[in-house]
Amino acid sequence: MVESQSVRFAETARTLANRARSQGLTAPVFRSPPRIVGVTRTVRQRGAGQPVVAIAFRGRPWPAVVADMIDGVVVINDLHGVQAARARDSMWESWADPAELAA
Repeated sequence: MVESQSVRFAETARTLANRARSQGLTAPVFRSPPRIVGVTRTVRQRGAGQPVVAIAFRGRPWPAVVADMIDGVVVINDLHGVQAARARDSMWESWADPAELAA
């Protein structure tokens, strides 16, 4: 059975949000598509409200979608340098198939 892109997006969002929270990071709300036509990712963070990362996923390679989601978490948490690299690595590991990880 082929998984729908919407279900895949929701599952990936849940996985990445859980991993972000486990690292003590703010987990955004993920939605699709972005409100701005022609862009693949937007990030909104207004005041004390929940940050929103909007991603276009239709017609795009899935790893590019996941990369945009992960970068959205990095952006809303204002991570740079080593902290950003560690957060990205951890989130990639939570998403990747263990059989695909390098030895």
